Amino acid sequence: MKFTKVLFASLALTVSQLAISAPLISAKEAALPPAAGSLATRGISRGPAIKLASPEADTPVAAPFDFKVNFEARGDAKIDPSSVKVVYMKSPFVDLTPRLKNAISANGIDFAKADVPPGTHTIRVTVKDSEGRETNSVLNLVVNK
Repeated sequence: MKFTKVLFASLALTVSQLAISAPLISAKEAALPPAAGSLATRGISRGPAIKLASPEADTPVAAPFDFKVNFEARGDAKIDPSSVKVVYMKSPFVDLTPRLKNAISANGIDFAKADVPPGTHTIRVTVKDSEGRETNSVLNLVVNK
C-alpha cells in the first residue's frame, strides 16, 4: 500500500513536470491573408511600456517557445490586466486574448510552450493603466520549421 502511494506520487510529479505545448496560433489562422493597412503605433506616450522579452524580436525561433511580454507602468499608475488585448494581425483579425487569459498579469504575459506554425507572425498587444492611458505595440515573431 505504501509503495503504491509513493509510486503514484512520483508519477504525478513526473507528469506535472512534462512540458506540454499549447496552441497560440493555428495553421489555419496562419494561412489567412495579412491585415491590410498600416500597422504603425503612436509615438511617445505616457501609457505603459510593452516589451517583448521572449523570444527576441525578429530573431528566428523554433516552436514551442516561451512567449513573454513585459508591461511597465509609468509614474504611480498600475497596469490593468483586464484591459490587455492580443490580436493576430490577419484578415480578419484573430483575437488571441482568450488563449492567453491565464498567462496575463499586471507584470505582462507569460505563456509557456507556445505552439506556433513556421513563418513570420505579427501580433498587436494593447494595454491600459489605472489612469486610462493606452499603449499599442506591434510584435513580430519569426518561427522556423
